[in-house]
Amino acid sequence: MHRDARGLELSTDSAAAAALFDRAVEHYLKYHVDTMNLVNDAVAADPGFVMGHCIRGYLMLAGANPAHRSAIAASLAAAEAGAAVATKREQRHVAALSAWRRGAIGKAFAIWRELLDADPTDLLAVRISDTTHFRFGETQAVLEQADRLAPAWSPGRPGYDCFQSVWAFAHEEAGDTAGAERAIDYAYDCDPTNFFAHHVKAHILEMENRPREGNDWLDRQTGYWPIGNNLVHHLWWHRALMQLDLGERDAVLASYDANIRNLNAPLTLATPAQFNDLQNATALLWRLEQLGLDVGARWDELADKAEARIGDSAYLLLPPHLMLALAATGRDDAAARFLAALREQADNHALWDAAVIKDVVLPVCQAGLAHRRGQHPQVVALLAPRLDQIRLLGGSNAQRDLFRQILIDSAMKADRRDVVAAMIGDETASHAVPPIQRAGYAAAARWLM
Repeated sequence: MHRDARGLELSTDSAAAAALFDRAVEHYLKYHVDTMNLVNDAVAADPGFVMGHCIRGYLMLAGANPAHRSAIAASLAAAEAGAAVATKREQRHVAALSAWRRGAIGKAFAIWRELLDADPTDLLAVRISDTTHFRFGETQAVLEQADRLAPAWSPGRPGYDCFQSVWAFAHEEAGDTAGAERAIDYAYDCDPTNFFAHHVKAHILEMENRPREGNDWLDRQTGYWPIGNNLVHHLWWHRALMQLDLGERDAVLASYDANIRNLNAPLTLATPAQFNDLQNATALLWRLEQLGLDVGARWDELADKAEARIGDSAYLLLPPHLMLALAATGRDDAAARFLAALREQADNHALWDAAVIKDVVLPVCQAGLAHRRGQHPQVVALLAPRLDQIRLLGGSNAQRDLFRQILIDSAMKADRRDVVAAMIGDETASHAVPPIQRAGYAAAARWLM
């Protein structure tokens, strides 16, 4: 029996497995590319290591890749095989993995709550529950959990900088950018290769409309990024949004090819259909086209990926992005099959998120298709009543802003001054910089004048 860095028991006689597990948890929270290799090494050091199999299953489930289903099943089976002699905490992790795999998300959340009530410094439970709440748009649960656990953490505890990153992101998404920035600057100073800290800082700089500072800050971090995982592509995406606000459109298109969707890059070759990569790419191409740039045939490979994922709603934010690629390439038959698959899932009441698929995912996908077809009154009818519900797609405020931009563009073209005025008013109230100075809203602000 060994213990992790925070003193929690691990059912393994291998000191190497325990040390590798600790490092894997840290690198999972910091988005290092070697995380799964560390997990595999831990399991190789002790093939019966329950927590090694659990974290491997968690990571693959979080990846939302249908190709991983058999590997997830194997990890769960290996974890269950050793659960009888594992600790109560480890048994709970096995149960949570099992619940998540079979789609019983509510049960998984309940188990993670039990884990954290008993051991609030279980860093793996902190992050896997946090990121899964985030995945389903449960921003209040993310904030509540971060604040509830905070008293158990202090600067002398190993992993405190990782927890500060979690806490900071929860507060940034809730609008507390000042508190978030203090926390994330601490985390960054502890380890400049904490790419989650880079991500949270980017969000803060964007939400506070500091594009020049944000662009320059991210530029200074790029030397660290070669050891990061696919989050690095997302960091380039955040920088691109700042460059759009600065009017550097050609630089953004160049960065798309070199950094955001470089099909020859090692990370892209390893996971060519990684969900966040596809979201980054489709969201940026849509914005570039709105600003008048010709993106050429770049939509085509994204549409190929979209067709291959028809029926996949493991990550609810992904389908509306994929629909943009199908719409942009005129693949009407594929778009129809895509929507039919979503309707089938929406009618499957055994699915935990069937209602969200019906009420939010499906209409937002339909709106993306209608926008491309020039059916702007339909876009307004689909999106305007659902602005508050769009958070249920999951992801961040910055990611979901795409659908606000789709709505405001269609509202202008449908001559819905009431909708445009309300949205510009909301943007004015929630951002320090007026909409007329922001790439996604400047046209609408001018239109109202």
